[in-house]
Amino acid sequence: MTVPSSLLPEFDQEMKTTRRVLERVPSEKAEWRPHPKSFPIGHLAQLLASMPGWITNAVRETRLDLSKGAGYSFEKTETLLDQFDKNVQSAREALAGASESDFTVQWSLTMGDRVLASMPRGEVVRQTISHLSHHRGQMTVYLRLLDIPVPCVYGPTADEKW
Repeated sequence: MTVPSSLLPEFDQEMKTTRRVLERVPSEKAEWRPHPKSFPIGHLAQLLASMPGWITNAVRETRLDLSKGAGYSFEKTETLLDQFDKNVQSAREALAGASESDFTVQWSLTMGDRVLASMPRGEVVRQTISHLSHHRGQMTVYLRLLDIPVPCVYGPTADEKW
């Protein structure tokens, strides 16, 4: 089994679960945050919607320059779900079309000319899936604090059984 084919089942499951969580984000509470130092829920949702696109970048490019990012805005959940679906489709196509050797190519995260991190694409993809799962976990806490039912993630929740 190749690296790309071994990643696809995990990718598919994590994206399916992430979409279920993202669907529950209330657009009307986009600016809500659990603490003054915390990200607003609308920005966290925007991050979740965009992160699959980072996988596309990692597979098809050799760097991501954070200084060129658009920043955060407050978007309706429906808009973010459309963005998420497009990013998931693009990332899945990139993973499915990648060769084994594509995953050994060095990739860098930069801020302008400053290299923040550099590693093989395969590690970037794996870390991005983990990173997305981390932020999805944050979102489930936000949902709980807003008394919004939390969907199953890796098993049942107090709100949703198998």
